[in-house]
Amino acid sequence: GAFYCTCLALLNPGDEVIVFEPYYGYHINTLAMLGARVRFVRLEPPLWHVSADAIVSAVSPRTRAILVNTPANPSGKVFSTTDLETIAAAAKKHGLWVFTDEIYEHFVFDGLRHVPMATLPGMRERTVTISGLSKTFSITGWRIGYALCDNHYAQAIGHFNDLVYVCAPAPLQIGAARGIMDLGPEYYNDLSGEFLRKRSKLCIALGEAGLTPVVPQGAYYVLADLTKVPGTGSREKAMNLLDKTCIACVPGCAFYHDTAGENLGRFCFAKEETVIDEVCSRLKNAYG
Repeated sequence: GAFYCTCLALLNPGDEVIVFEPYYGYHINTLAMLGARVRFVRLEPPLWHVSADAIVSAVSPRTRAILVNTPANPSGKVFSTTDLETIAAAAKKHGLWVFTDEIYEHFVFDGLRHVPMATLPGMRERTVTISGLSKTFSITGWRIGYALCDNHYAQAIGHFNDLVYVCAPAPLQIGAARGIMDLGPEYYNDLSGEFLRKRSKLCIALGEAGLTPVVPQGAYYVLADLTKVPGTGSREKAMNLLDKTCIACVPGCAFYHDTAGENLGRFCFAKEETVIDEVCSRLKNAYG
C-alpha cells in the first residue's frame, strides 16, 4: 500500500522507473497499473553486481525514479554500501527519486548489514523508504506498513493513502505498536539466526538434489536451478515438481520480463522447521 500511494503521489503516466531484475511482481504490476514504464537493469547471479554503466544506459528524459528492494525478493541480494552509492550517484546526477522497499531489513545473513539508502549523504531528501511489520512480526495479513520521506512529499503520499486505504484497522495498529515497544534488540537479532538455519537446510537439500541454489544473502527466498526437472519453461517445471514432490515453488518467469527465468524456481523458507525438514526429505527422495 505504501508503495502504491508513493507512486500515485510522485509519478505521472508515461514516467519511467528503473527496476533491477529479477524483480518482485507487485512492484511491476503497480507501476503498469498507473501507466508508468519500467526500464529493466539485469543483475546476474550469484553476486548480483550493480553496474553504474547499466544504470546510466537505462536513464532517459522520462526517468523519474529508481526502485531498490533490499534485501531483495526473489534473489535475496543485500545491496552493499557500494551498490547503494552507485545508485545514489546516478539519482543525484539525473535528479531522480529512489524508492526503497526494505521490508526484509531484519533478515540478513553471513555478517552482512542492511544499509538504508536514506542514510547516504544527500539521499535523505530524494529517498522514499518503504517498509512495514508484516515480515518482521509474521503478520502479513494485517497490512501494517509505512513510508518515510521528506516532509514535502510525505503530505502528498499521506493524502493518497487516506483516499485509498484510510488506515490499517485500529486494533491491529495497537497490536503492532505493542510489539515495537515490548520487543527488544534480541528479538530482531534472533530472526537472522533462526532463518539462517532454515536457509542452510533448504539450500543444502536443493544442492544435493541437483537443483543448484543461489544462496541468498537476505530475505527468506532462494532461487534454484530447475534444469533437471522435466518441462518446457518454468511454469511447467514448477507444476511437475509439485506433482512429483508436493513441494510448491514460484516459476522463475514471474521475476523476469523475458525468458531468463525459464529454468528457475523460487522457494520460500519462511516455514516452521518441521516443514523445512519434510521438504528436504522429499527433495532427497525425489532427486537425491
